[in-house]
Amino acid sequence: MTLDGYIESLRGKRVAVVGVGVSNRPLIELLLGAHLNVSVRDMRPAEKLGAEAESYAARGAEVVLGGGYLAGLDGYDVIFRTPGLLPTDPALVSAAEHGAVITSEMEAFFALCPCLTIGITGSDGKTTTSSIIAELLKASGRRVHLGGNIGRPLLDAVPEMDAGDIAVLELSSFQLHSIDIRPHIAVVTNISPNHLDKHVDFDDYVNAKRRIFTSQAPGDVLVVNADNAYTARFGSESRSRVRLFSRRETVADGVFCRDGTIYRAHGYEVEPIIPVTEIRIPGVHNVENYMAAFAAVDGMVSPAVCRAVARSYGGVRHRLEFIRELDGVTYINDSIATSPTRTIAGLRAMRAKPILIAGGHDKHVSFDSLADEISERVKALYLTGDTAGQIAAAVRHSVFYDPSRLPIHIVPDLRAAVEAAHAASIPGDIVLLSPACSSFDRFTNFAERGDKFRDIVMGLGKNETE
Repeated sequence: MTLDGYIESLRGKRVAVVGVGVSNRPLIELLLGAHLNVSVRDMRPAEKLGAEAESYAARGAEVVLGGGYLAGLDGYDVIFRTPGLLPTDPALVSAAEHGAVITSEMEAFFALCPCLTIGITGSDGKTTTSSIIAELLKASGRRVHLGGNIGRPLLDAVPEMDAGDIAVLELSSFQLHSIDIRPHIAVVTNISPNHLDKHVDFDDYVNAKRRIFTSQAPGDVLVVNADNAYTARFGSESRSRVRLFSRRETVADGVFCRDGTIYRAHGYEVEPIIPVTEIRIPGVHNVENYMAAFAAVDGMVSPAVCRAVARSYGGVRHRLEFIRELDGVTYINDSIATSPTRTIAGLRAMRAKPILIAGGHDKHVSFDSLADEISERVKALYLTGDTAGQIAAAVRHSVFYDPSRLPIHIVPDLRAAVEAAHAASIPGDIVLLSPACSSFDRFTNFAERGDKFRDIVMGLGKNETE
C-alpha cells in the first residue's frame, strides 16, 4: 500500500492523534492535508501550544488540550498514540475495548516502507549505534533514511523512498510497545532497568524490547549482545538468523573483540576489522556500539569502509560531545546519557576524574551502581533536577564514598550547576554533563538539555572580558 492509499483508508473514520510532539507533527499535517476527521489531543494547555493548536483548529481539527485530553476516546476508530503514552493507559485500554485500533506513526511507517529496514533498540547505545550504521551504509554508497527515536519521523518521507534505499530506525521501548513490526535486520544493543516510571514493571519493559524481533522470519537477521543476559536470551528465542557481538567471547557468526582488535566471523572464517585504539570516539561502550553496527551491516559494507568510518566519524551530538576549552578546562556534553549505565560508560571514558553535573527526571531506577562509580571516578558532583536528592543519598551510602575527596552540591538548575562547576574548576579539569536521567522534569528532550548546556558553556567568561 502507498502512503496515499493508507491515508485514504482512514477516510470516513474517526481518527485521534494523541500527543503533539516530534513523531506526530508530520502525521497530523498528513491527516489534515487530506481533510480527514481528526481529533488532535495533548496534555499541554492551550497557552503552551499557542498558534500551533489554533492552526489545527482552523483547518477543521477537534483540539482537546490539558488535563482532560484523554477523555472521550471511546468510539474512535483509529488512535495514533505518542510514544510516551503506552497502550496500557486506562483510556487507551478502554478505547480498544470499544473497538478502536491503537497504532502509531512508527507502526504505520513499517507497514508502508518500500525498502530494507534496520531497527535498533536497547537500553543504552541505540542512538550511537543507529548513527554508525547509517554512516557505514552511506560510506558504501547506499541511500539511507535515518529516523525514529533519533529525532526524525519518517512516515511522511515514504514517497521519497526507493526499493534500493535503506531505512535505519532507532526504536525506543515506548515505540515498540504492543506494535507489530518486522525490521529486516534488528539490533538489540543491551538491556538494563530503564523507564520504570512508564512501564508496568521491568518485564513489561523487556517485552517491549522483544517486539523488535518477534515478527521476524527465518530470512531476517537479529543482532544481539552475547555479553548481556537478556539479549543473549533473545537470540535463543528468535526465528531469524542470529548474529552475536561480544567483547568477552569468540563468536562463530558475528563480531567479537580479542587482544584489542575487532574481528568479523563466519564460522571458521575470521577476518580482522580494526584495532580498538583506532576508533575515533572514546570509550569501551563505543567499541560495543561499533561491533553491533559491524554485525548489522555484514555483507553490505566492506572491512575497509568499516575502518575508514571508525577512524573518522566524530560521533553523535550530545554523546560525549566536546563543547569548548576555557582557561584550560574542557567542557563535555553527554546529555544523551539518560540512564545510570550510560553515565557509567561516560565516566569510564574520561582521561581524568571529571566534575560531574547530573540529575533529571525520575524514571524509578536504582542509582546504587552509579553511586559507586561516582565515588571512585568523580572529582566533584553537582546535582539538579527531580533526582538530585536521590543521587546524593545513593552516593553518600556507597562504601567507596569519601566526603573529604568528593564534594556534593545540590543546585537549583542547569545554569547554576555549570556556573558553580566553572567557578570551582582549575586548568586540566573536565566538566562533564552526564545526567543519568531523562530530561522531562525541565526540558522537552535530551537534545534541548544539551543545547542549553552548550549555550551556557559558550557564554562563560563573556562578562569577565566585557
